[in-house]
This record gives sequence, C-alpha cells and structure tokens, in this order.
Amino acid sequence: MQTHTWQMMADVPKDEDEAGVITKTKPKTQRPPMYKVLLLNDDYTPMEFVVHVLERFFGVSHSQAVEIMLTVHKKGVAVVGVFSYEIAETKVAQVMDFARRNQHPLQCTMEKED
Repeated sequence: MQTHTWQMMADVPKDEDEAGVITKTKPKTQRPPMYKVLLLNDDYTPMEFVVHVLERFFGVSHSQAVEIMLTVHKKGVAVVGVFSYEIAETKVAQVMDFARRNQHPLQCTMEKED
C-alpha cells in the first residue's frame, strides 16, 4: 500500500503543525543601517551660511551650529548627524540644493556608519 503525503499530514495533530509553522516563520528583527551626514570645508562658503544651514536643516542651536562649523573649518569635515538612509539622503539633497541656490560651493555627503 502506498502512503501519500497528504494522508501523512492529516495524521499530524493540528496544534503541533501550527506550532512548527510559527517557530519557522518568526522574523529576526535587525536595526537598519545608519548613515552619517558630513559637511566638508571649502575656502569660499561663508561661515555664517554654514551656521544657518546647520540650524535650518539639522535643528541645532546657534551655539552648537557655531561649534560644528568651527570643526568643519579646522578639521576639514564634521559629522552633522546620523540618520536612516532615506533621511540622510534627503538632508544631503536639501543642503546641496540650498547651497547651490545661494551660489555657495558647500559640499554635504553621507556615508554608512561603521
């Protein structure tokens, strides 16, 4: 006599079968990768403009903006925030667009956080 798979499944108690499915399909939650948004120094963008950008697009206080701007000025680059990919990408686009519309060569980039 030949046994078919569907007959064997019918013999398995329903609660055991469901428990197996729940265990196998439980997803592992993983934190999405985060991205650093960086401002780069140049010799042409006024310091006041950089401070304004930091206040407007990154919501930092005036004193924090001045501190970050000075870091960019002295070290050539500074991390201005860490965000999800979509938010980081939006911030970079906003800063770059705003700088271009105001005729400044300010550079803003993003890189994956380690």
